[in-house]
This record gives sequence, structure tokens and C-alpha cells, in this order.
Amino acid sequence: MSTDVTGFVVQLNGRTATAADLAPLAFAGYAHFTALQVRGGRVRGLDLHLERLRTASVELFGQALPDDRVRSWLRSALESGPADLSLTATVFSPAGEFTRGGGEGAPELLVRTRPPASGPEGPLALAPVAHERILPAVKHVGEVAKTYFLRRAVAEGFDDAVFVDRRGRLSEGTIWNLAFWDGEAVVWPEAAVLGGTTMGIVRRQLDHLGVPQRDQEITLEALPGLAGAVVMNSWTPGVAVHRIGSVPLPAAPSFVELLHRAYRAEPLTSP
Repeated sequence: MSTDVTGFVVQLNGRTATAADLAPLAFAGYAHFTALQVRGGRVRGLDLHLERLRTASVELFGQALPDDRVRSWLRSALESGPADLSLTATVFSPAGEFTRGGGEGAPELLVRTRPPASGPEGPLALAPVAHERILPAVKHVGEVAKTYFLRRAVAEGFDDAVFVDRRGRLSEGTIWNLAFWDGEAVVWPEAAVLGGTTMGIVRRQLDHLGVPQRDQEITLEALPGLAGAVVMNSWTPGVAVHRIGSVPLPAAPSFVELLHRAYRAEPLTSP
């Protein structure tokens, strides 16, 4: 698992991961992670990624790695690779899963780097499916439902799936946050969702730009009253959505550009 010819790595706690390190994790599902894009050796929203790892670790393991240690291990992975890449940082407990917990050792950090990504071109058609994630505020691993619903949506002629909760509210996509446009303000779905780091970046930069924002319950029936929709994640701050189920949505290119402009306003920083 050492660095290959492209410079991408898999590291455990700042050192090259071995097969023996990775074998216990091959089928493990009790862990959480954050995913980010690195450009020129720097990232946007580093504080949001660190906060995500910290709060999720406390939720799952009752303790968290110090931020300075996490940053050191992120730097180790970045120093071994190209300036532009995708990075996934996964936190897990050495106690493993299917254990009662308590008295666990400090969490460990597995970092994997891969080629950079920017997401699909769009516009996308999303299939609404009834689903609510367990621990929605935690970006945890082992979510078979996401891939299952994605593949089922594609088989039905859609590009991806979007989740609808038991109250009929649109919440999030398989690996995406949702955002809508009413012609004047950005509308964020009010539901139990994972607060994405890109979503956090865009929200605070929209505030700086003076763009109105609000949280609102969005149902399928409410879609015809909206002027645009996008999905966003660590790949991109906005890919246009032109249809959810049978409901068409306007292209709203100015809305997509606004989100990209807000994202670009976030400074790049080094871990």
C-alpha cells in the first residue's frame, strides 16, 4: 500500500498502511469520514472538515483525535502526492465493531488519496425514494442503501436518487445535499440531513455576499413553485437538477453560477 507511480497513497496514522493494517477494515462498517478536494496542496473549509471529524468521533466513540494530530496526518498524505487530488479521511476505533464499547483506545485515522474530481456535468434527473438515514448528522460508512437506491434509480432512467422522509419532505441525495432557488433566495430543505462541508462553505459565503437564504420544508408538491434546484457535495458546489420524479425544474444557470461564485470566495488553506 505504498505510494504508487502517480503519488496517491493510503496511510494509517501518518504512515504507509500495510495489508495487515487494512485487513481488519475490509468489511468493517462502524466508522465515519470526511471527503475533500485538494487543489495546489490546499483545501477549502478545513475548519468544517475538522469539526465534522471531531463531533462524529465523540458521537460514535466518546472521544476525538486532537485537531493538530489530524492536520499532521493529512499533511503527511498530501506531501506524498500531487498538488491536486481527492482525499478521504476515515476515523475508526481499534476496538472494531460488534463490541460493547467503553475503554476503547484512541480513534485511528486512515487517509486515502486519489485523482481529483469535479462531479458530473448535469443537469440531473433524480428519482424520489422513501428513505431516512440512520444518524443523519454523521457521515458514516457502510450505507448500502445509498448505492442500492442509486443503481435502482439509474435502472429506471434517472441519474440518481433523492430521499423523501416519512413526512413527505425532500431531505438529501445519495451523496449530495440539495439546494433550491425561489428567484430571490437560496432555499435549504428543512429535514434531518447531513450538513455537508461544501454546504457550510456556500452558506457562509452567501451570507458574506448578502444573498438571502432560508430553511424550508420542501415536498414534491412544492417543486412547481421553485425556480431551480441543484445538488452539491465535496466534488462541486452545484450541479443543476432539471427533474425530480415527474416534476420538471427550470435550468436556473444564474443560480448555479451564484453557488460556484460563493464557493470560490472561500479561501484555500493548508492543513
